[in-house]
Amino acid sequence: MPETPHDRLLVVDFGSQVTQLIARRLRELNIYCEIHPFQNVDSDFLRGFAPKAIILSGGPASVLDADSPRPPERVFDLGVPVLGICYGQQVMAQMLGGVVERGGGNREFGRARVEPGPGRSPLLADWFADGQEQVWMSHGDHVSEIPPGFKVLATSTGAPFAVTADEDRRFYAVQFHPEAHHTPRGRTLLRNFARIAGFRGDWTMSAYREEAIRSIQDKVGDAKVICGLSGGVDSAVAAVLIHEAIGDGLTCVFVDHGLLRLNEAREVVSMFRDAYNIPLMHADESALFLTGLEGVVDPEAKRKTIGRLFIDVFRKHAEEVGGADFLAQGTLYPDVIESVSFSGGPSATIKSHHNVGGLPEELGLELVEPLRDLFKDEVRALGRELGLPESFIGRHPFPGPGLAIRCPGEVTPEKLDILRRADAVYIDQIRKHGLYDDIWQAFAALLPVRTVGVMGDGRTYEHACVLRAVTSVDGMTADYYPFSHEFLGETATRIINEVEGINRVTYDITSKPPGTIEWE
Repeated sequence: MPETPHDRLLVVDFGSQVTQLIARRLRELNIYCEIHPFQNVDSDFLRGFAPKAIILSGGPASVLDADSPRPPERVFDLGVPVLGICYGQQVMAQMLGGVVERGGGNREFGRARVEPGPGRSPLLADWFADGQEQVWMSHGDHVSEIPPGFKVLATSTGAPFAVTADEDRRFYAVQFHPEAHHTPRGRTLLRNFARIAGFRGDWTMSAYREEAIRSIQDKVGDAKVICGLSGGVDSAVAAVLIHEAIGDGLTCVFVDHGLLRLNEAREVVSMFRDAYNIPLMHADESALFLTGLEGVVDPEAKRKTIGRLFIDVFRKHAEEVGGADFLAQGTLYPDVIESVSFSGGPSATIKSHHNVGGLPEELGLELVEPLRDLFKDEVRALGRELGLPESFIGRHPFPGPGLAIRCPGEVTPEKLDILRRADAVYIDQIRKHGLYDDIWQAFAALLPVRTVGVMGDGRTYEHACVLRAVTSVDGMTADYYPFSHEFLGETATRIINEVEGINRVTYDITSKPPGTIEWE
């Protein structure tokens, strides 16, 4: 994140898989915030960061365990508002003189209803709509005695201290997760907390654009940068932003790794050459990547192989442009969260992303990642600020490893050709029915099995494909899209009739979690 003149809110992360959603909700409110793992937050850090408010996240640990994570005592001596969420509530209660007990009959997981308690607070202004409010609970331990000076603001069946506050010190604590989508009005609670802290709500993509440009200029100076274009929104926005910062010091390299969607290479190259005066090298390296993936079946091995080959290609083309010193990538914040556990922290690695976990130790180029702290919808907003066409900004996300991770098992040219054509029919159907903008991401995946079928009174033994479509706000959680049976039947018929090599079509109705959006 570039240096910012805005007031800062600090989110102390204790390892919850949804900590990043706290930042997401705050940014919807134009609040500048940063997430930092608890072990990095000490008195010196707090002095330098100078937060205007602090949020303590949830986490998987128990405050009753030895060596459980906790913030420094200094957090409660800064004189700024503090909000504890779930584990954050429990650690706050314990450190300030309350009592936390293990689960028992007070465990809650999933939706719950909270009702107003005896106390009143600006934290809950305009919050209770019908005398109670739906929230998302996920806790085993619970606060059984609140600290001195606190009062009860709301209760639930399993959490008699669902919301508590010490108004004099502006300390607030909730047992549920206001950042989760299953707490429908959680954003209102976070807005109220930001208002209590006096935030102006002045952090916007326009401001980020200016700050990012200054940061890129300070880091790069007169050096040359190559930017890897993947065909997706993220790398395109990164390229246009960097070009605005350093002009001809940027050369884009569009790597056709042979894992793109139908006609994608032509569309991306055409857009950049026709619409932007950015030097562009079109590198057809499909043979290199497909050879490198021969015999590779494990999803992590695929991602790391593709990451290694990407870097080899970028390093080669850096020499061709006269010795570039920097490699620019469209890495996003969710990529980082899902790829790498905080050093020494409790978060779990979910999967490696080709541009994060797949990087070799000796890169040879210094990274420029101006979108590393942004969510997908923020990147789209930044793209609009930069003037990218809406038809491109609104495209569904496409993973850097491309169709390799939509082709479980070994990747072959034959399977990729079948998958491209099936995916094209599927997306055409979605557009034809006017559903494209209602869906976060949609794609076909080719399963590593063949199935028996009957076509033209004859036996077939061909591939099965699965269709995937999800709704989401930020890609961190997602629900499957509820297509009608008529749509699915029509689409399956088209794929089987138009794509030789497929005789069976299925639809994936798994949400995230427990699944991920992509199949690998």
